[in-house]
Amino acid sequence: MIAGPTAHGVVVPRFVVLVPTLILAAGLAAAAVVRHRGPVKRLILAGGDWVTVVVPRLLALATFVAGAILLFSGAVPTPIGRLGTLRENVPLAVVELSAYLARAAGAGLIILARGIQRRLDAAYHLTALLLFGGVVFSLGGALDIEQAISLAAMLAALLASRRYFTRHASLFEERFTRGWLVAIGIVVAGTVVLAWVWYRDIGLSGSHFFQFGHDADAPRSLRALTAAAGVLIVWGLARLVRPARAAIALASAEEVEHAATIVATSRRASAHLALLGDKSFLFDASGRAFLMYRVVGQSWIALGDPVGDVSCAAALVERFTEMAHAAGGWPAFYRTGPALLPLYLEFGLSVVKLGEVARVPLAGWTLEMPERRTLRRTHRKLVRDGLTFEMVPPDQLTPLLPELREISDGWLAAKQAREKGFSLGRFDERFLARGPVGIARFQGKLVAFASVWASAERAEAEVDLMRYSAAAPQAVMRYLLVELCFWAQREGYETFNLGMVPLAGIRRSAVAPMWHQVTSLFKRAGERYYNFEGLRDFKQWFHPEWEPSYLVSVGGTKRPILIANIAALISARPER
Repeated sequence: MIAGPTAHGVVVPRFVVLVPTLILAAGLAAAAVVRHRGPVKRLILAGGDWVTVVVPRLLALATFVAGAILLFSGAVPTPIGRLGTLRENVPLAVVELSAYLARAAGAGLIILARGIQRRLDAAYHLTALLLFGGVVFSLGGALDIEQAISLAAMLAALLASRRYFTRHASLFEERFTRGWLVAIGIVVAGTVVLAWVWYRDIGLSGSHFFQFGHDADAPRSLRALTAAAGVLIVWGLARLVRPARAAIALASAEEVEHAATIVATSRRASAHLALLGDKSFLFDASGRAFLMYRVVGQSWIALGDPVGDVSCAAALVERFTEMAHAAGGWPAFYRTGPALLPLYLEFGLSVVKLGEVARVPLAGWTLEMPERRTLRRTHRKLVRDGLTFEMVPPDQLTPLLPELREISDGWLAAKQAREKGFSLGRFDERFLARGPVGIARFQGKLVAFASVWASAERAEAEVDLMRYSAAAPQAVMRYLLVELCFWAQREGYETFNLGMVPLAGIRRSAVAPMWHQVTSLFKRAGERYYNFEGLRDFKQWFHPEWEPSYLVSVGGTKRPILIANIAALISARPER
């Protein structure tokens, strides 16, 4: 048998293992604090449960460190003072098996740490099992009481946090970011370096693999490293051979009709965008709510908040986020309101402001107010000039569709534009017929129209398409919107939604977030191409209430790619 360095009287101080581990832990902790400081701060300001965000990340760090401790300790000899006690009290088979299993557990823990961060139920149970095993193996393999106490403390903290681990996604579907892979690589490389430093003079070969003894630390370390390598190889192969994911298909006609029944119960008028037929759906298990989304490259883009029963929102956001991560994608929620921000932030996503939505409160709404005198004069002049308004219900729309199509095509040609999609409606006869349409006639000729989405419980009505012909008088859009507000008021709606103004309400300040700095520059540079301020001023004529609209997504360098993919979705030609 070949003895390790302990046979030559070398005393191995414990800091050989602890110092590299503590340095690694400090680095990971610093990275975690820097990366998640912003989301946690926003979650606290939004009134969310910040503990739900912080605790799993701290436990993930502890799990990773526990795995590193087990791997590093197997790469150095057993202290001389414990060899005699081991020889007298612990059978050789127990020592060898404990050393082997401890390193396998260490490799498992550094892999499971990612699942702990993602709050996976399966990762929680496996981590608890491996930490318990690590305690037993630390005592059985080297009587390492300090290491056993450390692992036991981590296990106690994990068991006390059971309520945070409720997700049931597959561990094999979990994607690892570049940062996680680098951290795992550092631990593995550090383990190999430690073993080489201690045993480089022994000249290990394949024959040493089968040499056993209480003081045979070098062969035991070699076998332990193969255990860790075996776990990592199995994990890597399992990820390589898993089947490729099928492309996400657009919703079928049956799914669109199912979504239509849920849209009919929603208090959000823009939920009608689900019926365009250009999105995929994720329904909750009960079928009472859904998310509409599209996948472009690695971007998984959900439009708005979940539609339907609010009690199903958390489960849908969780499933969608897990699906995106499992596919190696980046989850994003485009044009969300402020109500669910605490929920999104619990998933470690970042929030940036896109603009503001203008909603006109209709209770007591009138033009006879001093601040609306310009709007009142414009409306009265157009009425005197012969402009008339009519609201056409969906079942009476068919005879007018050829005229509406002609106006729409002429408007697109004049604007040198084409139909949009995803977050904007388009002239589609089936889609148009799902709601009422306001039309304006000038001297008896149909010259303009505006389609309207109406929400459940008469919570809000929202304008979608607004198009007019060359024969329409100036300010016809203001006239249409005024008449639509009056119509919605007569019908008993609470608010009339004028739509979102991009980049509105984004502060310009030296201390504002980087996103605000960049978007402010873009807004100023792009004003000549898109009249941001003019659009806000136009809607301000109606003195609406302004509600912020957000993009909730992964941050960093991925966000510009996400935004580019969203823009591509909106401007893409219809697929149906």
